[in-house]
Amino acid sequence: MNAKDPLLDRPEGFQRVTRVLAERGHPHAPLWLETPARTSAEAAAALGVEVGQIAKSVIFRRKSDDSAVLVVTSGDRRVCEKSVAAIAGALGRADADFVKARTGFSIGGVAPVAHATPAFTLIDRELFRFDVIWAAAGHPHGVFRLSPAELEALTGAPVADVVQA
Repeated sequence: MNAKDPLLDRPEGFQRVTRVLAERGHPHAPLWLETPARTSAEAAAALGVEVGQIAKSVIFRRKSDDSAVLVVTSGDRRVCEKSVAAIAGALGRADADFVKARTGFSIGGVAPVAHATPAFTLIDRELFRFDVIWAAAGHPHGVFRLSPAELEALTGAPVADVVQA
């Protein structure tokens, strides 16, 4: 019997993240939520977790080379652009078209892995307050579970202090 793969009914970005996590041996496959979770608050409500446990992806445009700079931080924190710029270089605003072109994902579903082109990535130290965090899986309906240490291993990104006090 040739059963149809349910993943084939999902958007390409979700499929890409699912494949990358499987290839890297991540123990938790992405979940498909019935309702979209475009914000940290929506994701936390859908999952029944604290807003801080949502690993939100914030994208900037690096002025020197027009590449994406990804900051992954807790959903209850605001990124300090000056702190990020001190590490990554001068930053500009990343509009929806830039985010989609560089990451392959739409705003509200930007995963920390499986980008269309590699991003300069930083992980904010605030995520390490939690044992379990949840990140977007390439689509506003997709999320996956991991620990901050697993996020660090999956991305190879350094951990930094880049949120507002």
